[in-house]
Amino acid sequence: MVLTVDPHPLLALHALRSTLPRALGDLPSPPALLSLLDPAAAAPVGADDSVRAAVRELLRHGGFKPTGRSKPASEHLLKATAEGRLGPSQGINLAVDLCNVVSLHSGLPISVVDLERAVAPLRVGLAPAGARYVFNASGQVIDIGGLISLFDAEGPCAGPVKDSQRTKTHAGTVETLVLIWGPQSLSSQVEATANWYASLLREHGATAEPVAQESH
Repeated sequence: MVLTVDPHPLLALHALRSTLPRALGDLPSPPALLSLLDPAAAAPVGADDSVRAAVRELLRHGGFKPTGRSKPASEHLLKATAEGRLGPSQGINLAVDLCNVVSLHSGLPISVVDLERAVAPLRVGLAPAGARYVFNASGQVIDIGGLISLFDAEGPCAGPVKDSQRTKTHAGTVETLVLIWGPQSLSSQVEATANWYASLLREHGATAEPVAQESH
């Protein structure tokens, strides 16, 4: 598998391909993993205001405004934990919980895509003006014009704010693509985050292989 990545002066993207040991619906998240949904839990990476500022700068590069409902996904997670909507007793599924744990502690937005639902070829680049997609089961739409995003053959399908409903994981998911949307200015933080994510995947019985990237 090869991921085409358009040139971007601020992006340090890490991509992992993972195969789960069973269908996602048969893989409940263990309590030890869910306990990490507490921002105070010990973790090998951490975030501060400089991380949040660098992430927002990355998202603004193409003209996107990462504010309000369009904040980076990592900031949405912090708000959800502060409001009690996300925590050790509120897991979703193993793939999403792993993503949320790593994103929460690293401060980096992360996408998880069901590879069977994504249609090759896959490319990362800036979304054109007016690009949008449905991001939840209720049919709500996000405008992603100017945002660094993942595209498949059918259009944009994931990004550092919200992933599309079309390619989200589900009970039958077996293979996923993980995208860590990191700023180049935090390359060591991004690499440490990717290493931790890969180790957590393997710890829970999944494979974790880096995805080759080529410039467009």
